[in-house]
Amino acid sequence: MRMFCEGEWVDRNQVVEVTNPFDGSVIDTVPAATADDVRWAINTLEAGARVMRQLTAFERSQILDKAATLVRQRADEIARTISSEEGKILAEAQIETQRGADVLQLSAEEARRLAGEMIPLEGVPAGAGKLGFTLRVPCGIVAAITPFNFPFNLVTHKVGPAIAGGNAVIIKPASDTPLSALKLVEILLEAGLPPSAIACITGSGQVLGQAICEDARIRKISFTGSYAVGDQICRMAGMKRVTMELGSNSPVIIMDDADLDLAAQAVTSAGYANAGQVCISAQRILTSNRIAGDFLDALKPRVDALTVGNPLDPETRMGPMVREADAQRVEQWVNNAVAGGARLVTGGKRTGTMYSPTIVDQVAPTMQISCEELFGPAVALTRFDNIHEAIAVANDSPYGLAAGIFTRDLERAMLFAKEVDSGNIHVNWSSQWRADFMPYGGLKHSGMGKEGPKYVLQEMTEEKMIVLHLRGADS
Repeated sequence: MRMFCEGEWVDRNQVVEVTNPFDGSVIDTVPAATADDVRWAINTLEAGARVMRQLTAFERSQILDKAATLVRQRADEIARTISSEEGKILAEAQIETQRGADVLQLSAEEARRLAGEMIPLEGVPAGAGKLGFTLRVPCGIVAAITPFNFPFNLVTHKVGPAIAGGNAVIIKPASDTPLSALKLVEILLEAGLPPSAIACITGSGQVLGQAICEDARIRKISFTGSYAVGDQICRMAGMKRVTMELGSNSPVIIMDDADLDLAAQAVTSAGYANAGQVCISAQRILTSNRIAGDFLDALKPRVDALTVGNPLDPETRMGPMVREADAQRVEQWVNNAVAGGARLVTGGKRTGTMYSPTIVDQVAPTMQISCEELFGPAVALTRFDNIHEAIAVANDSPYGLAAGIFTRDLERAMLFAKEVDSGNIHVNWSSQWRADFMPYGGLKHSGMGKEGPKYVLQEMTEEKMIVLHLRGADS
């Protein structure tokens, strides 16, 4: 596919191959853009931002509503693209496509609701005869830097609100998975988005990232990815607005009064969806000593039943990891844990990019598989004696994106909700659950700012204070 730059679809002499993680086949190529391409794209987006600023909220919402309809019409094509370039099973890719359409529709709704507020200036002595209100205006140009693991939905989470707020937007999709983002650009253009108001630049993040982040004409950066890259972006960004959705090693606490079948079902879903390549995957399973054996008895057969293979095969329940190097890293971390005294319950086998669904028990919290972000299809079980110990272990991490607890005790649930340092808290479910309209974001090294169209729209617009100095009707 070509990339979209300066208001048109363009090729370049150098290309990047897009490969299928399952079999390594080349499914397409995209241009290898340069820093000059970024600058030329932003030149056009400056004009596009002025065009977007003149569109009414209704006109912006119409574009987004039509885009949502077009996504639903092309859902099968988009889902197969997601599955082919990223490796997630087709059923998960279909869900992602539907969610992307929903996010565009939610963004359309928020465009129509975007408003300022009245400020009661007469509440102070000097406020007599003053009428105050705020307006929300576009930032101008928004940069959307997106990850490989949700190559369509996480792009809509950035692009949809940017358009709703009246901004132009430059997309830098992950190098492994650029095709889904390019298809979204096709749809937005067909829906009526001005061509000068969007760009999608493909190629190396190391080459393009600095050019995007340091350009003063970009006023807002929204990034989803690792803490290390997010930290670099913030250092380069300077006086820009930033939203950072970063990593995690989400804890899930299984108390001695938990519904173990429900817990096993949820951990199986949350630990291995998209081969564990989800920011809020269940990774650290903190299990009461009293029921640890019973929980493993409930969990192991469910994990063993996950069929691994071609993600386009309807019978497959887990596909490959996106890169063989990532599968090798997961293999090494699991092997290191076992060598350090942990017990391999099931899995632990790798073939190329395929890593079998894995359970490791009796994991010390200091082991790499526990204290860093695994981002792979394995869960690490650590045992505890009481809820206070469990909460202490859960909080002993630089991350704080999502956490879950299974308990029938309301007091325990509320203690967990108040004391665990996490931006998303789940009671009687795992860490991995998200409604696309809710405020979503992390604490500590898991980031700053919120996603969800309503909430991120506040960060993609700026507030102006208006004061009318009225002299009275008889003056």
